[in-house]
Amino acid sequence: MSTLPTIAIIGAGSMGVAILSGLLAPSVTVEGGIRVTNRTEAKAAALRSDTVASYALENDPGANITAVTGARIVIIGVKPAMVSDLLREIGPALAEDAIVVSVAAGVTISTMEALVAQVVLRAMPNTPALVGRGVTGVSPGSRATPEDVALALTVFDTVGQVLEIPESKIDALSTISGSGPAYVFYLIEQLTKTAVALGFTWQEAATMVNGTFLGAAELLEASGEEPAELRRRVTSPKGTTERAIWELEKADLSAVFDRATAAALARAKELAAG
Repeated sequence: MSTLPTIAIIGAGSMGVAILSGLLAPSVTVEGGIRVTNRTEAKAAALRSDTVASYALENDPGANITAVTGARIVIIGVKPAMVSDLLREIGPALAEDAIVVSVAAGVTISTMEALVAQVVLRAMPNTPALVGRGVTGVSPGSRATPEDVALALTVFDTVGQVLEIPESKIDALSTISGSGPAYVFYLIEQLTKTAVALGFTWQEAATMVNGTFLGAAELLEASGEEPAELRRRVTSPKGTTERAIWELEKADLSAVFDRATAAALARAKELAAG
C-alpha cells in the first residue's frame, strides 16, 4: 500500500496516462486527489472521474496553473521543447514545498532549477509502464532531500521498477531501458518476417514469435537464473540451436548493440545541447 500527497500531471499524454493508471491502482491512495491537464476537451474528458480532476487548455487557458496550485508533486509530461515555457508559466503558482518531476528527455536539471525555486527531479520511464511493467530512472536535483526522492520513487514504483541514478547516467539509461522496448520490438519484427519466409502465415508467425518472447521473458523472471545460463540450457551440443547461435555470434551482436546505444547517447547529448 502506498500513500501519496496531491499530484498534478501537466500534459497527460501516453506516459502521463501510464503514470495516472498506476496512481489509480487499488493499492495506492493519493490524498488530496489527482489533477491532470490536456490541450483538448476530448482528451481531458476521457480522464475525468470522481478521483481525477481533468482540465482542458482549450476551455481554460489557465488550466495548468489551476492544476498545480496546492499540488505537492507536479509531473511535467509535455514535449521537451515546451518545458521551459511551461515552468515559467506555472512557477509562480507552485507551492513552496512542491516537487517538480520532469519526464522530458534532454531537459537538464540545471535548466529547470534556473526557472523555478522548488525541488526538481528528472525521471526516464519507458513504455511498458503502460502495462505496469515499466523501468524508470530517477535523478534528484541539488535541492532534493531524501524524503523528496522517496516520494518520487514511490510514484514511479506504481508503474514498475525504479532506479535512483545520478543525472550523469540518465541519458545512458535512456539508451537501454528507454529505447530498449524498440530494440525488442525490432527483433520480434525481424524474426516474424523470417517465420513468414519459412511458409507460415502472419498470424501463425505472430503467435510463435510473440509467444516465444513473452514466455522467455517470464521464464527469465521466474527462474532467477542468468540469461546466459538459460540460453545454455536450450543450446544442446551439436544441435540446431547451437548452429543458429553460432550464426548470431558471427554477426557480433554485442558490437552492434554497442554502436546502437552509442548513437542513441550521442543524439541525447545533441538534444540536451539544443
